[in-house]
Amino acid sequence: MMLYLSFPVAVFWVSNQAEYFEEYVVKRKREIYPPDEKMHRKELEEFKERMRNRKEQRLLKQLGLSESQQD
Repeated sequence: MMLYLSFPVAVFWVSNQAEYFEEYVVKRKREIYPPDEKMHRKELEEFKERMRNRKEQRLLKQLGLSESQQD
């Protein structure tokens, strides 16, 4: 009976000890989220701006067509 009570408590205690997992977590975060490269960020911003402009042009074109049909 003591094992059934102490096992969950021990697992909880071990899982909350940051020093056991800190190195793994830091390494994993660096793998998943690598440091930003300025060139990569610039390319991404340019791409987003092109997509915004393309969407705006498409909406303006649709708006222009709908206005001409109403006249």
